[in-house]
Amino acid sequence: MTHMAFTVGFDLDMTLIDSRPGIRACYQALSERTGTYIDADLAVTRLGPPLAEELVNWFPAEEVEAVADLYRSMYPTIAIAATPALDGAREAIAAVRRTGGRAIVVTAKYEPNAKLHLAHLGLEPDAVIGDLWAEQKAEALREHDAAVYVGDHVGDVRGARTAGALSVAVATGPCSPEELRAAGADVVLTGLGEFPGWLSDYRPARA
Repeated sequence: MTHMAFTVGFDLDMTLIDSRPGIRACYQALSERTGTYIDADLAVTRLGPPLAEELVNWFPAEEVEAVADLYRSMYPTIAIAATPALDGAREAIAAVRRTGGRAIVVTAKYEPNAKLHLAHLGLEPDAVIGDLWAEQKAEALREHDAAVYVGDHVGDVRGARTAGALSVAVATGPCSPEELRAAGADVVLTGLGEFPGWLSDYRPARA
């Protein structure tokens, strides 16, 4: 079996991109379209879990699947252009490439919309795997032999640990550094701006 290149996985929302403006706008449009009240400002404070876990707070359970399909269909025209990359996102991917490694994105977001975000921002990971949350992310991390997984949520920490990958957490999302450490993160950074420096120290230690 050929050994795969050193691989680092990244979460998307609130790790590589600040998806709050686009998601807020999409929830506001969804509320207008359905006539159902959604507190969009509240919803964007708890990004990370799958869409259905948020929608069930606002819609009857039997309507969630159909509403999720509607939201995803509205998303490209509303949310993509409104969403910037987080500071350090490009540099983090470039730092992995400088090691000769591969950078992949593993996210709970609907995969086609995740790819639209990355293309719009000119971020070019080696692979994008969507629709996986928390421990489910371990499936893709194992498949790609990821040694490190970088995310902002305690669910990302659980995914990394389930996969046997080093959990690097960035405190740019809804979870505090203390919550991330308590969940078992091996490393906690304030943001991706610190990642290249951390990686350059980590790689020689593994050599």
